[in-house]
Amino acid sequence: MVVAVAGRSPAFAVSQRPTTYTVSQEPGVLPESISVSRDGTMYVTSFGTGAVYRGNTRDPRMKPFLPAGSDGRTHAAGVEVDESGRLFIAGWDTRAVWVYGPNGSLVAKRVAPNAAAALNDLVVTDDALYVTDSATGILWRAPIDGARIGELTEWMSPAQFPVTPGFLNGIVVTPDHRVALVGDGGTGSGEPGDAHLYRVDLRKRAVTEVAVNGGFLATPDGLLLEGQRLYASVNFPDSDGSPTYSVDLAILNADLTSMRMVSRSGLAPASQAPTAVARDCDRLLWVNSQFGGNPPTPPFTVTEVPGLR
Repeated sequence: MVVAVAGRSPAFAVSQRPTTYTVSQEPGVLPESISVSRDGTMYVTSFGTGAVYRGNTRDPRMKPFLPAGSDGRTHAAGVEVDESGRLFIAGWDTRAVWVYGPNGSLVAKRVAPNAAAALNDLVVTDDALYVTDSATGILWRAPIDGARIGELTEWMSPAQFPVTPGFLNGIVVTPDHRVALVGDGGTGSGEPGDAHLYRVDLRKRAVTEVAVNGGFLATPDGLLLEGQRLYASVNFPDSDGSPTYSVDLAILNADLTSMRMVSRSGLAPASQAPTAVARDCDRLLWVNSQFGGNPPTPPFTVTEVPGLR
C-alpha cells in the first residue's frame, strides 16, 4: 500500500518493456504492495497467502521468491527494499515485520506487542523502521543500527494525531529522513474530510495535518513521494456509486504543510482495485489486488498506470 521516496530510475527503453506483468496464476494470491529498484528488480507481496514474488520490469512474468506461509508469514502487505538490499515486509494481522537479505535469508522478525495490531505499510530511514497500524491507529517504530534491527515499540498513539485515525495506511519519507507523510483512509465513507494526510516530524515526534486542496485523497492507499510530487492510489465512487480507482498527483509546498491536486490518471474498475504504485523509469506501475468485491480471478497482475507519469 505504500512505496517509499523514490527517484526516477535510469532511462532504460520503456517502450520495450511489458505493460502487464503476471504476478501469479494461482488462486487467492491478492497482490497488495510493490517495490521497484533502480535496476528494475520488482517485488510484489501477496495479501492472500503471504508469499512474495520477484521479477524484473523487462520480463512479463514474476516468480515466487518467498513461499506462502514461510516464517509464519500468512499475510504480506507493505514492502520496501533498503539501500543495502534488505527486504522489509509488513504482515497485517500477523502483527509482524519480516526482514530478509537479498538472497531470501531471514534477517529478523519483529512483532508488535498489541494483539489487535494490523501492520499495513512501512518505511525505512537511516536509523529506524516506521510501520502504520490500520487497526489500532498506532505508528510503530523499530530502531536500526547497521545490521541490528530493534524491537517494535509504540512511537505515536492515536491520541497524538489531530484526528483519531480510522485506517492508517500509506507512509513515505523525505530524502533527508526528517519528515514522513502518513495517509489515513478514515472510516471509508468517501465523504469530504473523512480521509486525512499527516505530516510527521520524525525528529520532534510531532504530527500535523496537511491541508489538501483540489479533491485529492478520497481514500488514500499506496503513496509515492518524489521531491514535492506526491502520488497516491485512491478510490472514489463512480457515477453509479461503484468504486473507481486512480492515481492522483498533488504538489506539496516547500515545508510539506499543504498540497494541491494537479492531475489524475486514467481510471481502473473495482474488479481491478489497484492498491499500490511504484516508479519504473518514466512511467508508473500499480498492483491489481482484486480487492474490489468481485470473486478474485487469476491471473493476478501489475500493470502500467494509464495517463500519468
